[in-house]
Formats: sequence, structure tokens, C-alpha cells
Amino acid sequence: MLAVSASAIAGSAAAALGLAAGGYAYAGMWPTSQIFGRTLVAGRDPNEYALTYDDGPNDACTERLLEVLAAQNTRATFFMIGRFVRERGELVRKVRAAGHLVGNHTFTHPVLLWTAPKKAQQELAATNAALEDALGEKVSYFRPPHGARRPDVLRSARELGLTPVLWNAMGYDWRPVTAAEIVGNLEKGIRKNRAAGRGSNLLLHDGGQAGIGQNRMASVEATNLLLKSAQGVRFVTVDAWG
Repeated sequence: MLAVSASAIAGSAAAALGLAAGGYAYAGMWPTSQIFGRTLVAGRDPNEYALTYDDGPNDACTERLLEVLAAQNTRATFFMIGRFVRERGELVRKVRAAGHLVGNHTFTHPVLLWTAPKKAQQELAATNAALEDALGEKVSYFRPPHGARRPDVLRSARELGLTPVLWNAMGYDWRPVTAAEIVGNLEKGIRKNRAAGRGSNLLLHDGGQAGIGQNRMASVEATNLLLKSAQGVRFVTVDAWG
């Protein structure tokens, strides 16, 4: 019988733990993963795109974005942070009045994969309340910050009447990038989605979790460039997909 060293056993255990941690992170963070529960990503028509914006409302950037979208007669989906909604209720109403879909993006933008279940539920419920106070109507869609979710988070969302929404193309616009680079990032995702026969759920930002006043004008300009260059495409809000 071969003797197995303590170091070999420890190494195998560490490898197993690493694989388990990697699998957990994939299940809970990868935007198209359905391991922890069903989420809405995109439809089956490659010619359908959804423009989605996280982390608003955000004064000048959201206002300018509304102008760009109106000029192209395009509706979008805005996932808003509850604490900003409480401060900018008039702007929230302006977004909705322009025909856009408004959704829940938690109250303080935590990483829900590591947030205690009760706290996660409070984050969702408080944002629903803020949005419903501002709009006078029910909220039906939710995007987890960073895409982070667990089975209990998804269960809490559904108990509150929220459909969880992720994405399958990113502009990476939280980085210091130009509008052209943002469009290039989105187009990479779009090409992959088209090859797979899927629509494209485009993740962009009109605000930032650090506070109201974040500069997202590159994202606004990227939206303008994308809308002007897109041909044979229908832009929808995420409720078109479920």
C-alpha cells in the first residue's frame, strides 16, 4: 500500500475547495448562469436588443440620455438604486413618463451573494417601496448588482413580485473608456449572441453606486452612436421577453 503524505492530502483538499468556490462564484455571478434559479436574460430573436441602464437616477446623465432615446424613438429599461430614487423622485417620474421601464437595483447596491438573507430581502423591499412611492405603480423587474444572486435572493425577489434580469452583453462603461470603446465592447457581445441565435440584453450605466453625480456621458454618447448605426434591429424593454 502506498503511503499518502499529509501535504498531498492537504493539497487535494485545497484543490477541491478551490473548485467548489469557483463553481459557487460561477453559479452566483456569471450573468447567463441558471444554476441557482431562473433569471431573464434575453429573447430568441437575434434582431431584438434591450438597452438597460443601471445605478441611476443621476441628474445630468439621465436627463441627457432621455433626450438621446427620445430623438431615436427608443424605449429602454432603467434599474435604479433605491437611495437615489428617494432623492430624485421627480427624475424617476420623468423616466417613466417618457415610456421607459423602471426596475429595482437594490437600495444600497450590495453584493447580494455575500449579504445576509434578511438584509438582502430588505434591500429589495425598500427599493420597491421607494419606486412605488415615486411612481404610484407596481415594480416588476429586478437586476442584482454585479449580477450576484443566491437561491434565497431569487426566492425573495419572486415573493416581492420581481422577475430577476441579468444581461448577455456589457459595455464595461464603469471603466475610464471612450464611447467608441463602449460600443465596441457591446458589439463583441452582440456578435456572440447572434451566433447563438439570441437577442442582446445590453448592460450600460447612467449612474454610479458611489453617489449621484457620477460622469456617465461616455455611456450616453455610446448609446447615441449605437442607435444611429443599428439597422434592422428592434429595441425593446425587458418585459418583451418575460
